[in-house]
Amino acid sequence: MQHTISVLVENKPGVLTRVAGLFARRGFNIDSLAVGVTEDPTLSRMTIVVQAADTPLEQVTKQLYKLINVIKIQDLDPADMVDRELVLYKVNAPAERRHEIIEIANVFRAKIVDVGKNSLTIEATGTGEKLAAMEDLLRAYGIKELARTGRIALARGSREA
Repeated sequence: MQHTISVLVENKPGVLTRVAGLFARRGFNIDSLAVGVTEDPTLSRMTIVVQAADTPLEQVTKQLYKLINVIKIQDLDPADMVDRELVLYKVNAPAERRHEIIEIANVFRAKIVDVGKNSLTIEATGTGEKLAAMEDLLRAYGIKELARTGRIALARGSREA
């Protein structure tokens, strides 16, 4: 089962290494990892996506809480979270086909962020499924390069105190 885990940690050197190392020692492959500072500059949020059964993941969560720099851990429910990814596609775009690619970008509410002689670079945000659908359509034109962030996510609703 896929889990999206939000880990609030102190914004200090070495914390990422310790958290990722704990997952590695337990034999988990991290599918996606995104880390960034929060509204409080002393804290960072790590969004970790892993494939795991509930029981082994619960053991990892207990071990994470033992790390001194870990403040809070949430296993986000897919029905109760907002998640997004960012992707940049560099697509082959000869002049006679550019309008088709631009139309695809518009349908997905993506932006053209760079125009080259024979390529377009497109920025898109959304769920993993949306980005995969867009990628499938762009593959017909030839994707030269692709860079994709990991998933970031927050629980829906008001923030708990």
